[in-house]
Amino acid sequence: MNFELLTTDPGSKARAGKLTTDHGVIETPIFMPVGTVGSVKGVHQKELKEEINPDVILGNTYHLYLRPNTEILKKAGGLHKFINWDRNILTDSGGYQVYSLSDNRKIKEEGVKFKSHIDGSFHTFTPENVMEIQRVIGADIIMAFDECTPYPCDYRYAKRSMHMTHRWLDRCISHLDKTPYQYDYTQSFFPIVQGSTYKDLRKQSAEYIASVGAEGNAIGGLSVGEPADEMYAMTEVVTEILPEDKPRYLMGVGTPINILENIALGIDMFDCVMPTRNARNGMLFTAHGTINIKNKKWHDDFSQIDDMDITWVDTEYSKAYLRHLFTVNEMLGKQIATIHNLGFYLWLVREARKHILAGDFSSWKNMMVKQMDKRL
Repeated sequence: MNFELLTTDPGSKARAGKLTTDHGVIETPIFMPVGTVGSVKGVHQKELKEEINPDVILGNTYHLYLRPNTEILKKAGGLHKFINWDRNILTDSGGYQVYSLSDNRKIKEEGVKFKSHIDGSFHTFTPENVMEIQRVIGADIIMAFDECTPYPCDYRYAKRSMHMTHRWLDRCISHLDKTPYQYDYTQSFFPIVQGSTYKDLRKQSAEYIASVGAEGNAIGGLSVGEPADEMYAMTEVVTEILPEDKPRYLMGVGTPINILENIALGIDMFDCVMPTRNARNGMLFTAHGTINIKNKKWHDDFSQIDDMDITWVDTEYSKAYLRHLFTVNEMLGKQIATIHNLGFYLWLVREARKHILAGDFSSWKNMMVKQMDKRL
């Protein structure tokens, strides 16, 4: 993997870069649609490529390990071939899913024993076998196995957890060195900064992660319920320390406003289920604010979904028709809303990139944040 930092915005820490892997170029800042189980929910690969057009999508180790399972993925030749995707893929190592299974898992130094949410069967994730699983899945960028702490989190617990995440990282690196690539392309490894919302722990973790010298670095344990101001404060602490010549990935974030504010703090990569999950519940993101398409005010609004015409669905259908589809629980409504939201998220980060390159990102960002912070 090669990362080239092209420019930094004069009025902020926002960066425009170019990340190149064996599956192509990723222009940063970038948003990665979440394809948890090998599918960006409700979207055909053709629509994903031609309308939403992301450079990279995300898969999840926990879910793919359970279904379809590593044996099937290995037979298929890896996740790229299984889902017929010829661009980049990043896999989350499962640390967040371990966090979300709090009632059905036990965390020990060796790893995590958890109960499947599907059939109740027991499984164990360790730093070593998670590296092996990600080798088989075959993502271009793979993540260290970590513990994602909840919010709020006791300081002593956060500190213990952070140090364990660091020890797990050492084991991940050691095992990766002994585990060959499964397919005919390379994989890049990102460690994850933890430390909850404690500045001293975040600083300590960022210093440890930076010392590893990985090809890129991630920030985890945010967007788990903390106020946005705390998220931004932790991001700022970490980006001051992480090396400038490596991509920075803020995991699981977030709203369009969160993304712009974190770009301003020096983040390059994002992922979040929000555009797809909210779409399935009738919430549309636009440059002028959010729309709850289920609201009665749209029932006779025959204007197009979004006059910005970012994706084909925006001008093909009216708000009244989309509301009708949600009212009758027609799956097409969720698909239309999903394509719109993902298209908007990709448009947003690409516009941010244009303004970083032009040198006027800060003023554009402030204008966009004000516009988007409205309910239409």
